Amino acid sequence: MSQRSGTIITECEGRVLRAFGEEVTILLDGERTAGKLTMWTEITPPGGGPPPHYHVNEEELFYVISGRVGFLANDNWHEVGAGGTAFMPCGLVHTFKNVGDQPSSMLVMTMPSGIEKFFARCAEEFAKAGEPPEMQRLFEIGVEHGIHFVLE
Repeated sequence: MSQRSGTIITECEGRVLRAFGEEVTILLDGERTAGKLTMWTEITPPGGGPPPHYHVNEEELFYVISGRVGFLANDNWHEVGAGGTAFMPCGLVHTFKNVGDQPSSMLVMTMPSGIEKFFARCAEEFAKAGEPPEMQRLFEIGVEHGIHFVLE
């Protein structure tokens, strides 16, 4: 059995990415976890959140640190506060939205890793604050990274 080493991230080491008014701080990525998972914190403004989507490759786990967040899963809407947790298996259409009047904060993980490349690409292309993203371009980038947005 090969030896693996642990990884410790200090409070100042995360890589901060911004797009769509959200702030994602990547704490662990595929490079640091041998491709096993990606972990980040996500600060979402009131009313913010992605369109409904599903992941081809990743399972996704959310833990609400602060604020109030609504989750769509299995065609049902659930609202949770601090301490609430949601798990979205690969292939399940889901979304989340900050339903409070203050920014929400979550700790999020995907297994396996890779989603950090999607976030980095979005931060490159959609970094201008206050400008809405070109949705068709967002959908194209999503597909390139195994994330499919679902329009109703």
